[in-house]
Amino acid sequence: MSNRKMRILIINASPRRHGLVSEMLDIMGQEAEVCGHEVEQVRVSTLDFRPCTGCMYCRTHEACCLPEDDSVHVLEKIRAADALIVGSPCYWGNINGHLKMLFDRIVYGMMGESAYGIPIALHKGKKAVIVTTCTTPYPWNILFNQTRGVVKALKEILKWSGFKVKGIIQKGGTKKNPTLSAREEARCRQIIRKLE
Repeated sequence: MSNRKMRILIINASPRRHGLVSEMLDIMGQEAEVCGHEVEQVRVSTLDFRPCTGCMYCRTHEACCLPEDDSVHVLEKIRAADALIVGSPCYWGNINGHLKMLFDRIVYGMMGESAYGIPIALHKGKKAVIVTTCTTPYPWNILFNQTRGVVKALKEILKWSGFKVKGIIQKGGTKKNPTLSAREEARCRQIIRKLE
């Protein structure tokens, strides 16, 4: 057990409550609680928020011009968290649309910008884990940039925000293997240790 209690926020972008991404994130959340950490999970599919309009208001005002909605509440949770676990199924070699829309809306709270347009990380020192699945079998899920596309997109967001990615789980071939193996469940539990 870790000596330091952390606040861990799990962002679940899977619309399937009993899908593999949800199952893996639930295992990680349970393990984190066993380790004495405070855990909260957000299901992106249940949030109510509008998409970014690209007006760039937030770049100069450090706030979104749209009416306050669930995106603002998620950003507050990210700011309060010590670590982030983000899970998304693969949609067209990328994160799903709802998760992309969420990160688009809260960009101003993830990274700032210098007078010269250089990104300024607002979450330096925080850690993150990425979880993703797809139906494309292993190793093609990686070679054809399916789950790898999800990882690349999330790494881009997290890196520029200051998060250090401490673990990645990519599960391909979910059509033929719709359950987690004992080894995969154990990996979900072990990855929590990398956040400590």
